Amino acid sequence: MRFGIFGSAQAKRGGPDADSGVGFREFVDYNVEAESLGFVSTFLVEHHFTGFGQISATLNLLTFIAARTKTLRLGTAVIVLPWHNPVLLAEQTATLDLLSQGRLDFGIGSGYRYKEFAGFAMPMEEAVERFEESLDVLITSWTREEPWSHHGKYWQFDEVVVEPPTHQKPHPPLWIGAGSPESIKKVASSGYNLLLDQYASFEEVAERIALYKSEVEKRGRRFDPMTVGVTRSINVAETPDALAKAYENRIFARRRIDRLTIRPDKKNEKRLISDEAICASALYGTPDDIADKLEILRAGGAEYVLLNSAGGPTSLRRFAREIRPAFAGAPTLQPA
Repeated sequence: MRFGIFGSAQAKRGGPDADSGVGFREFVDYNVEAESLGFVSTFLVEHHFTGFGQISATLNLLTFIAARTKTLRLGTAVIVLPWHNPVLLAEQTATLDLLSQGRLDFGIGSGYRYKEFAGFAMPMEEAVERFEESLDVLITSWTREEPWSHHGKYWQFDEVVVEPPTHQKPHPPLWIGAGSPESIKKVASSGYNLLLDQYASFEEVAERIALYKSEVEKRGRRFDPMTVGVTRSINVAETPDALAKAYENRIFARRRIDRLTIRPDKKNEKRLISDEAICASALYGTPDDIADKLEILRAGGAEYVLLNSAGGPTSLRRFAREIRPAFAGAPTLQPA
């Protein structure tokens, strides 16, 4: 198995004496340590208007991380295409890909939080169409060297040549967040990599990987398990009290997200899941407990796991030293 990290940082608001950048700087240090511990990648979220300071300028923070690391793959999980000018986004991603010497993994999605679409004064009903048009423009931007034009429903560009070029050819690897059977089939048919969410049950993860594998092979391509990234929250908790507190925090965090996600008309209410499901999907417990859960994921086809360490650097260190060596293909620890 191969392991990366996944998650967010917080720039908290405060008074005139508060340093809102502390959380970002600590997160950069956390990524530097993750590289030294042998993790192969980092995938950062993009969110807006939360009130609790989640990462909004994902590519900016990844650029800073790129400057502090040497081998860590730099992923987005995910950039929400409907909110971005695709030509400007193509320029920004190409710049990061060049500066990092080809370490960018570009994860994209159509978005799911109502509060974010409302904040951008954008109907959620337009999300899929905007995503598809923006993706077409991105691909053209990265791959066309002569001037080109685009006149679509949402974007218009005349005689542009997008600069700079990307380091990776024809462009950085594309990872698409998907969960429904229809969306997974579409990702497979496009030839892109798949990102799976951290709240899906172990059974759902196995079903989604199997579907993606089947669709890839149906099109005559070889399935590579490293083209599926499975995100999971991890927390090494040795005592029943510590485990109960970890689950309590996880439920609280998910319910806070739900309040930003669910529409007033409840049309996306199916995104609500039970407290039991929220807890069951996490890699929480003793090192042995976590190893057992990883074995279930691996049996279901998961080979590339992205860990969101709810236990902070301590849980990440313990995972690297006490759990990961039992899994084939674990990278060798490097000095910090």
